[in-house]
Amino acid sequence: MTNRIPFVPPTRREFLTTAAATTAGLALGGSSLFAADEVAKTSQPESLVKVLYESLSDKQKKDLAFDWDYEDPLLGKLRNHVENNWHITDQTIDSNYFTSDQKELVRQIFVGIVNPDWVEKFDQQLKDDAGGFGKQQNIAIFGKPGEGKFELVITGRHMTMRCDGNSAEHVAFGGPIFYGHAAQSFNEKPNHPGNVFWHQAKAANKVYEILDGKQQEIALVKKSPIEQKVAFQGPEGKFSGIKVGDLSSDQKSAVQDTLKVLIEPYRQSDQDEVVACLNKNGGLDACHLAFYEDGDLGKDKVYDNWRLEGPSFVWYFRGNPHVHCWVNVADSPDVPTNTA
Repeated sequence: MTNRIPFVPPTRREFLTTAAATTAGLALGGSSLFAADEVAKTSQPESLVKVLYESLSDKQKKDLAFDWDYEDPLLGKLRNHVENNWHITDQTIDSNYFTSDQKELVRQIFVGIVNPDWVEKFDQQLKDDAGGFGKQQNIAIFGKPGEGKFELVITGRHMTMRCDGNSAEHVAFGGPIFYGHAAQSFNEKPNHPGNVFWHQAKAANKVYEILDGKQQEIALVKKSPIEQKVAFQGPEGKFSGIKVGDLSSDQKSAVQDTLKVLIEPYRQSDQDEVVACLNKNGGLDACHLAFYEDGDLGKDKVYDNWRLEGPSFVWYFRGNPHVHCWVNVADSPDVPTNTA
C-alpha cells in the first residue's frame, strides 16, 4: 500500500462542501445535511458512493473496501453473493464505527436506488424485520469509485441491494438481489396482513384466476423448489409451470402487469435494465409462470409460493411462512450465480 497522509476527519462544513461539489453542484443550506431524503431525489447515488468512499479512513477502507473481484474463502466472489439473511461486513450502519455524515450518505444511497414511492414501505419492512434502517444492515464497496468499476452492496436480514452505476456487465440491479418481510410474525397468516410485498403475489394470482382449467393444471406444481435455486437454465432449461408465450393476449397482459408490480420498488434505471435484459432473451413469452401447491397457506388457493422464470430471468416469490424473494436477472444465461 502506498504511503498516505494520515486521515483527519473533515469538519461538518468541509464535508458538506465536498458532498455538494460532487453531487452536481447541489446547494445544501447551513447544517441541513441531506435533509428529508431530498438529495437522493436530485443526484445520482453513484456520486454519493464516491463521496462516501473518499470519506473513509484507512481503517474503514481496510474493513469495508475490496477489490472488484475479491474472492471470499467461503462465499466465493463476494460482490456477487446473495442470501436471505447475511452480513457482508461486521460493522452495522448505525454503529459508532461510522460518522454521522457517513451514515447519512449510506441512507441517501439507499434512498436513491429505490422508487421514491417505496422509501416508506422499505422503512416499514426494515422496522419490522430489523428494528429500522441501519440497525442490522452492513455495507461493502468493491472497486474504487471514480477510478473504474465499482459497486456498493447493502446487506442484512431480508435485504441484498446494490448500487453499481452499470459497472457490473450483463446483469440488472448490479447482480442478484433479495428482499423479504415478516410483517407480524415469522409464521404469517394467509393474505399476509401488513406485508409490504404481498400485493405482488396477489397480482400473480390474478393471472392464475384467469387461466382456464387445463392451463391451471399446467401452471400448478406440487412441490416448491429450494428457494436459493436461482441459477439460470438458459433457453434449453426445464422450466416448471405454464409458458407465457402460450397464453392468450389478455392473460399475457396480466403477466405484464405482474412484472410491472415486481420491478416497481426500484429506481427507474434498474427497472429499465430488467426489461432490457428480459427482451434480449425472448421477453416474457420465453418465461414460465409456476404456482406451488405445497406453499398454499390456509389452503385458500391463493398461492403464496410462485415463480416467474426464463432463460436468464428468475423472480422467485416464496411466501410461506413469510415473504422471501430471490431475484436474478441478466442479459445472458452464461452469467454465473453465487448464492448460499
